[in-house]
Amino acid sequence: MQNIVRKLRYADFMMASSNSQIRNLFGAWAVMSVVQVFLAEAVVAAAWAGNQPYSAIFNVISDLGAAHCGIHNTRYLCSPLNWLMNASLGLQGAGMILGGLLLSSSLLGVAAKLNSAQPAQLTAAAWVRWLLVISGAGVVLLAIFPEDTIAVLHFIGAMSFFGAGTIALLLLWWIWYQRSALSWLLLALGLISGLATVSFTIFTLLLKVPNFADGLIERLIVYPLIIGLAVVGLMVARGVRQQRRLARAQSEG
Repeated sequence: MQNIVRKLRYADFMMASSNSQIRNLFGAWAVMSVVQVFLAEAVVAAAWAGNQPYSAIFNVISDLGAAHCGIHNTRYLCSPLNWLMNASLGLQGAGMILGGLLLSSSLLGVAAKLNSAQPAQLTAAAWVRWLLVISGAGVVLLAIFPEDTIAVLHFIGAMSFFGAGTIALLLLWWIWYQRSALSWLLLALGLISGLATVSFTIFTLLLKVPNFADGLIERLIVYPLIIGLAVVGLMVARGVRQQRRLARAQSEG
């Protein structure tokens, strides 16, 4: 009887089908794929052709995707590999959208562990999925509309990514903090990103402080989000694989 109960709990966790297992794994891998943007950024920055060397302190990431060589916001921008940066951003956004659509709320609600989620956690997990979709759509906007094209759409994309991504990490901390020690890493990353977003909004967008470290502050927003999402994808993928192995062992026992 005990084995039967365990099998039923596992079946509920994995939605009782191999298709669900595959869907959740693909969702986890899609979220983890966002780390490719680090490599793309390094390659594109190395090919920078502006009148000043590309600076991670003063140049924002969007400068690497600028569509044209010329003056923009008082800076001369020229990124010969802009297509690569924008393609990377597009893939990042697509990965986040797929993650939001493919990962199940029941799985996110238990940190990919064999437990029962409370209704509030399931609701929060559903919000996380939608926040991933919104954030990913924002990144896709960044890719389609570089900063020197339709600026308002680029701005909407950036703020959607910053805001929705930060809230998603903080919600995941709340859902997971009693289930996984890594939830505290998500909290730290979410707080760093949130504080940096406030600083960027005040000093760069509103006050327009000259010679402010725009690139550094933006990276304190973006990098924690990317790292946090990769951690989420890794935790989910590992959890699903562990549960599949456990189910096989229980069925054989």
